[in-house]
Parts: sequence; C-alpha cells; structure tokens
Amino acid sequence: MQLDIPEYMHMLGRHAREAARTMARASTGMKDMALTSIATAIEASAETLQAENARDLAAGREHGLDAALLDRLELTAARIVAMAEGLREIALLPDPVGSISGMNYRPSGIQVGRMRVPLGVIGIIYESRPNVTADAAGLCLKSGNATILRGGSEAIHSNQAIARCIHQGLTEAGLPAAAVQLIETTDRDAVGELVRMPEFVDVIVPRGGKGLIERISAESKVPVIKHLHGICHTYIDDQADLDKAVKVAYNAKTQRYGTCNTMETLLVAEGIAARVLPPLAEKYLAAGVELRGCEATRNILPQINVATDADWDAEYLAPILAIRVVADLDTAMDHIARHGSNHTDAIITESLTRAQRFLREVDSSSVMVNASSRFADGFEYGLGAEIGISTDKLHARGPVGLEGLTTLKFIVLGDGHIRT
Repeated sequence: MQLDIPEYMHMLGRHAREAARTMARASTGMKDMALTSIATAIEASAETLQAENARDLAAGREHGLDAALLDRLELTAARIVAMAEGLREIALLPDPVGSISGMNYRPSGIQVGRMRVPLGVIGIIYESRPNVTADAAGLCLKSGNATILRGGSEAIHSNQAIARCIHQGLTEAGLPAAAVQLIETTDRDAVGELVRMPEFVDVIVPRGGKGLIERISAESKVPVIKHLHGICHTYIDDQADLDKAVKVAYNAKTQRYGTCNTMETLLVAEGIAARVLPPLAEKYLAAGVELRGCEATRNILPQINVATDADWDAEYLAPILAIRVVADLDTAMDHIARHGSNHTDAIITESLTRAQRFLREVDSSSVMVNASSRFADGFEYGLGAEIGISTDKLHARGPVGLEGLTTLKFIVLGDGHIRT
C-alpha cells in the first residue's frame, strides 16, 4: 500500500506541535536527563548501530557511492563514542530557555524586559552523516524545541537505529518521544511537504550541499536558517606582520580543505606582495595546493596558473587557492563585497585603524583580525555545539548554537498598572 505523503507529514507535524508545548516548559534537569539517557542508549546499542550502518554501507557500494561519501556514511566505533560524548557535552551547556534580560522600570511604573524562549518545531534536512541525527536532536532538545528530522536515504537504517535510542532516552526522562521524530520514508516528496507546513513547522535548517540548500530555499514556505556556500577571503594588508601573515594565510587554506570556513581567495596588498607571496607560495606548493593568480600575482609567481573571472566566485572545497594582488584596503573590501558569500573574511594587519574599518565595513557573519577563517565554528566560539552556520541576517547569523535555536519575547511586570 502506497504511503500518503501529505497525510503522513501532517501527522508528524501535529505530533511535533503538541510535543513542542511540553518541551517549552520542560525543566533543565529533565532535558539534561534525556540527553544523558540517549547517550547511554547509544553506547549500549553500539553493535546494533554498526549492524544497521553496515546495511547502509552495502547499499551505498551497490549504488556506486564514492569513497568520500562512504566514509561520511560510516559509523565507526569511535564515531559512536563521539556521538554519545557530544550529547553529554550538550547537557553540560547552560540552558538558554527562560533567561531574562534587560529588565527596566518605565516612567509608567511597569517593568519591561525580554525572555528567551524556544522557536517551537524545527525541521532539519541533512545528508550522509548519520551522527547528525544525534547532534541535531540534542541541540533541539536542550533548547526546548521539538524537531522533525529528514536524513539522507543512503543512511536510513543508521538513522532509524539512532532515533530508537533517542526515543528511549526521552521516555526515560518523562518527555514525549514525539519531541524528536525521524521521517521514516525515503520518498523525496516528504521533503517538499515538510518545507510547506508553516502551520506545524517554525523553521527549517538544511545541512548539505549547495543543490540541497538551493532547493529548500526556493521551495520553503517556512523560514530557513542556511548558508549556500563559503567563499572566504583573507586580506594581507601592507601593514601586516610578515610572520603572522604567512602563518595565518597558510592555516586558513590548508588546515582542512572541505569546510565552508576554509579560505578560497587570498587578497594581498601590492605594497607587501613581493615579500609575502614567495614564502607563502613555497609552503602552499609543498602542501600540494594548486595556485591560480591574477597578472600581478603571476609577475611575482610566474610558475602558478592563471586565475579566470570564475575563480573569484569559486568555492573549491579542495586544495586550490585563488590569489589577487590589490591596491589597498578599499580595493580588497570592494572585491569581498562583489565576490564574497557573507560567510567569513579576515584581515592581517598591524594597523588598528584599518582593522577597525574592516570589522565595521565587511558585511559577513564572521569578520576576523589576525586570525584564521577556520575559527568560524560554534565550538571555537564557545557555543559548545552548532546546528549550522547562517549567512542570513534574520534571525540568527554566523554559527547557530543553542541560543540561535531560541527567540526573544517581551515580558511586562506590573501591579495593577493601567495606561492613562
């Protein structure tokens, strides 16, 4: 019998909406108990998780998944331990729900402030990595939200096994199992239905490739927290310290190649280019990075490849780097404004005035001075964990942790006050 997708998704939505009311009033202790219980259940189910994951890996090989995708899909013993540890770490984080800020007396005598509250129901759509099932559920649970999870079809058995552990932990803590629901069908129409249910879902978080995020952004009737791509820049100012510039720019590209906060374009002031580019190029080339440069760059580094216009708009996610020599700070910021993705951009300089201008004028979710773009990460920012990175301006921007999964409402305290 064929599943009625709209009916099925609306059922999940109704259950999530009901569970969200319970989660919003759940105590910190109950939520932390659920997180630790889920962690224990995951550890106790390690053999089952690996057996179900083996089914997904076998199907993936049969369908021709490449080695990189199979690696992302695999649940090793170490990854299962890391899932459990991640949930316990979330339990240790401060609970943002219910915190009150900015309480002030008004001339009328009332007190006005703001309280942090959950968003409600969060739909999360992701690919490949089954550990995201536990990570996303944990963050939504701690922030007092209900969630509907849609993992990739290639990980369906792994995700179902993890979801059973989540439901066990929620039940043990006295919280509704419907607070975390996994979409059990691999039918792509379920995603389309999920993003068109504003009556049940308050926000959508897509985690995956650009194609997935573009589709969700185009189809969704629900607000989306997202970033499409990470075209990150580092600008080496002519007042930069050479040692810092080489160290930071090298790390920003080579620490990891396949992440959204990896530098893709290096901008260098013409006044320092002849001194900083040769030692940098030596390190990059020794690490196997392909360099593509503008004409001025190739005058200094004739051995590298020519950069085309397309390179300034490329997110390589690979050991490839585009380099452009620019006249000054203004030219660098113009380049970032034209070609950047509002993700993460950095300046290397010893000039406080130029650093302040860069911080103020570059319109990205993370802007850095004398630091690698690879620091644009929820854990590194002290958030403990993140659901993703947003390059939008509403309502969250940059790495989205627990606080980003909540919103604020005004609260007013009076004692029989009336407006005259």
